[in-house]
Amino acid sequence: MSPVGEISRENRENMAKKASLWQIFLTFSKIGAFTIGGGYAMLPIIRSEIVRKGWLKEEDFTDIVTLAQTAPGLLAVNISIFTGYRLRGNKGSVIATLGSILPSFLIILAIAMAFSGFQDQPTVVKIFKGIRPVVVALIAVPMLEMAKETNRNWWTWGLSILTLSLVAFLQISPIYILLSIIVLVIALTWWNEHGKGGER
Repeated sequence: MSPVGEISRENRENMAKKASLWQIFLTFSKIGAFTIGGGYAMLPIIRSEIVRKGWLKEEDFTDIVTLAQTAPGLLAVNISIFTGYRLRGNKGSVIATLGSILPSFLIILAIAMAFSGFQDQPTVVKIFKGIRPVVVALIAVPMLEMAKETNRNWWTWGLSILTLSLVAFLQISPIYILLSIIVLVIALTWWNEHGKGGER
């Protein structure tokens, strides 16, 4: 599997035939307009739209989400940038990002201008309480789907459970976990290439 930044010209041309800049903008505008709950809640919608249309394979989407999580910045914006780049290069990145943030910006701006007048009304409070469980489900579903695709070995399942436990129960920052995994993988790779693994 090639990294996001190392896609061949032939593959990009093939994907460009599937996705025009206008289609990318409309798709990510729909994603941005109907996402409630932040970046993670976007995952099932993005996965449904991008993978279902054949623009990306399931494993490509998993790689993009992984990179988006490790890169600085908002998850939703990072996913839009990486996905747009995979589809149409630099132009695709810009268009996908604009599409994902423009509807949200306009909707939030309109709500902010009017929300102060009715934010404490009982009906509004009940609506937001009802939305919260849905947001949790929207976040959980793509995580489970990605786990099925990624965790095919016992050690990957063990690593996922360990990470979940460290974050949920010991309140360890995900930043430290990601940095530790990166250092461990680099060390193991170096050992395989220059240590005993390379002496064959």
